[in-house]
Amino acid sequence: MGVRKVRSVAVTFVTVISCLFLPRAYPTASTHIWAPSTDVQAFKTGHITADVYIPAERNADGTRANAITNTGLTFGLLPFKKLNAEAGFDYKTGLGDLDDYPMYFNSKLGVPEDAFGKYFPALAVGVYDVGTRRNKTNYDVTYLKAAKTFSVKDFSLGRMSVGYFWGNDKLLLDKNGEKDADGILLAWERTISEISDKLWVCAEYQGTESAYGAMNVGFSWQFTKSTAVLVGYQFYNNHNLADTATIQLDVNF
Repeated sequence: MGVRKVRSVAVTFVTVISCLFLPRAYPTASTHIWAPSTDVQAFKTGHITADVYIPAERNADGTRANAITNTGLTFGLLPFKKLNAEAGFDYKTGLGDLDDYPMYFNSKLGVPEDAFGKYFPALAVGVYDVGTRRNKTNYDVTYLKAAKTFSVKDFSLGRMSVGYFWGNDKLLLDKNGEKDADGILLAWERTISEISDKLWVCAEYQGTESAYGAMNVGFSWQFTKSTAVLVGYQFYNNHNLADTATIQLDVNF
């Protein structure tokens, strides 16, 4: 099955799931800082997010980039222990003319870590940023990802994730306007329990010189069982783009 056919199937899947289960929701896919993670929202739970990405400098051409906001709500869909699903859509602003089409759908299927044995990794397949305007906002970023937690003599080394993504090659372009629509996904994350079980840190990478490609670092603090705030920074692979700082509020219910 070719890349275009796989993406078409994934986009169809997310549209059907969203229409069936989320007629009035505004969700965002579960992520680390920037890229999707293998985590999936639990059945009958929701996740509200409010994110802002603030330019830390001017673009290489001297123009000042807009701050981008993303507001969303994710819902868990499946009641199974070994297979989970979530779906929804984002509401984004700060993208210039694209603000006329602010809705972006997403969905994910996942298998949790250790579901089929001690060494079994978490697995996820999904699609996000399925926009409503053809060749303007239908980025259709499809991905496969695996993750595993490692430890040595009861000392946690954190969780490592690796995956691959591909999207709409008419929209995912490098600084020269050439197609750059696929790449690797990498992440490392760890709860710093030596300081507090509420402190989590992460470094991740998405490989492309399109606007999706970046090295991201950040940390979050869990203020309550259901509320956390994340602070992070994006170093874009396309050095013509201004790096951004992000603040993200996450609430589970």
